[in-house]
Amino acid sequence: MNGVLAFCRPGFEPELAAELTERSAAAGLAGYARTERGSGLVQFVGDDHAALARALPWRALIFARQVLAQLADLPALDPQDRITPLLAALGESSARRCYGQLIVEHSDADAAKPLASLARSLGNALRQVLRKRGWLSASDDATLPRLHVVLIAGDHLLLAEGDPAGSPDWPGGIPRLRMLRDAPSRSALKLEEALQVLLTPAERERWLKPGMRAADLGAAPGGWSWVLARAHLRVTAIDNGPLADTALATGLIEHLRADGFRWQPNTPLDWLVCDMVEQPARVAERMATWFREGWCRRAIFNLKLPMKKRWQETRHCLELFASEAARPLEIRAKQLYHDREEITVYAG
Repeated sequence: MNGVLAFCRPGFEPELAAELTERSAAAGLAGYARTERGSGLVQFVGDDHAALARALPWRALIFARQVLAQLADLPALDPQDRITPLLAALGESSARRCYGQLIVEHSDADAAKPLASLARSLGNALRQVLRKRGWLSASDDATLPRLHVVLIAGDHLLLAEGDPAGSPDWPGGIPRLRMLRDAPSRSALKLEEALQVLLTPAERERWLKPGMRAADLGAAPGGWSWVLARAHLRVTAIDNGPLADTALATGLIEHLRADGFRWQPNTPLDWLVCDMVEQPARVAERMATWFREGWCRRAIFNLKLPMKKRWQETRHCLELFASEAARPLEIRAKQLYHDREEITVYAG
């Protein structure tokens, strides 16, 4: 079964399926989505998996954590010998005979987590066999595609390959970030992840310099302001609620008790960040106002999604933002691992 295999947050399979269907059609490629609610995986089946993988890159997809070119679907395996049919399928499905890395994994769904020990043992055994055949480099080679074995169950796996240049740097597309003791809230992890996923290392170095000025709308208790202050930016935190002492202790955060939907800066700022709990269209319109009026150069903000028609609401809000900003902008959006019923957007 050719096509692409995409990972997502469990429960958001319909949104990812709709996104894959719409984007593949826009690229002139036929296909259909297959998924099971709560699985954390979507298979998009088409005749040309390589073309689909090129047309559906991970970085351009909002609800995908990782996108792979699927080579084979292997159900009803003998638990005593999974490797023999896997090798046969690999020989039939791929013209490639050497991979830079083997990754044996499973989705982030609760039902799949018991497969972790099997993934480790299967990976250790398969790695040796592939190297003996010359199908896997002796050491990780980032110039070669990766071979992915995705466990669905003990007797069911998917075979896929990924391009290191177009794949996330983290297994399964999930950055494992550590919550620091003095972080004002767990929401700090959302901005930490956004900076890693939505910006390249070169962009982070160029756009997050000491002394730059930022505003954080709806800042309390100060998690996002604290992340920016750790990068030595000077932050104006806008919220009628209190900030945590650890945020104020940075010495780089000025707290103003004001309404985030009304406040505006006296001079243009380098950054705007916003994680306000509000209707997504209202947030999108306010963010657009900041760019239209020239109040900021770059922004990262969250859009809280409704329980239904989340893909439609996502498209509507992003189109609204782009239209109301009334200026050319590069827009990148992702549902991050630390997000819940929301997506995170970069614009600049």
